[in-house]
Amino acid sequence: MNRILMVDDDSNIRELVTIFLEKEGFTVFNAQDGVDALSVLEKTTVDLAVIDIMMPNMDGWELCSAIKSFQEIPVIFLTARGEIEQKIKGFSLGADDYVVKPFAPEELVARIRVLLKRYQILATQEIRIGNISLNEKEMLVTSQSKVITLPLKEFQLLFRLAGYPDKTFSREQLIEEIWGYDYEGDERTVDVHIKRLREKFPAEQSGFTIRTIRGLGYRLEEL
Repeated sequence: MNRILMVDDDSNIRELVTIFLEKEGFTVFNAQDGVDALSVLEKTTVDLAVIDIMMPNMDGWELCSAIKSFQEIPVIFLTARGEIEQKIKGFSLGADDYVVKPFAPEELVARIRVLLKRYQILATQEIRIGNISLNEKEMLVTSQSKVITLPLKEFQLLFRLAGYPDKTFSREQLIEEIWGYDYEGDERTVDVHIKRLREKFPAEQSGFTIRTIRGLGYRLEEL
C-alpha cells in the first residue's frame, strides 16, 4: 500500500484529496505547511508528496528542495498558479508533475499512479520504452535483440528521459543531473546530445520521440 504525503494549508482541499486517495487504497499523511510536512517525514516514510506552493511558514518551493535533498520520491505541485514561469521553477527544483487548481481529484489520482509506476521502474534499473530496453546496471541498450552501445552521457541522458516519459526537463536540470553541479560548459551540450540520440533512435524505428518544448526543455514521448 503506497503512502502519500498531502501538504496544503487549506483543510478542505486536504480532506477532499484524502477521501479520494483513501478510497483508491492509499494511506495518506496530512500536513498544513512545509514545516509540518518535514515533521511528518521525520517520523515516517512516504512514497510520494503532493504539495501546495503558497503556504505560511515554509512554502512549497522550499519544501520540495528540502525533500529532494534527502529523499528521492516523486513530488506533485498542487497550486492555483499555472504560469509557465512557475512550472519552470517547479521542474528546476525537481518537481515531477504540476496540477493546477481547480482540479478533478480523479486526475490527481491518475497522475499519482503514473509517477509511482515510473519510480518503481527506475528502482529496478531497467526501463522499456517503445521498442528498446535500457539496463542501467550494465549500461546496455537493446533494440530487437540488437545491442546498441552509447557513450556514457548519452546513455545517462536517455535513461533519465525514458524513466519519466511525458515529463519535461529543463536544460539546467539535465545539466545538473547528468553533468553535475560543477559543470562549467555550455548548456548547448544538452542540445548536441539530444541531436545525437535522435539520430541514433529515429521515431519510426524506436517507438518514441524526444520533443523540444519551447521555453521549457525536452521530454520523451512514447508513440
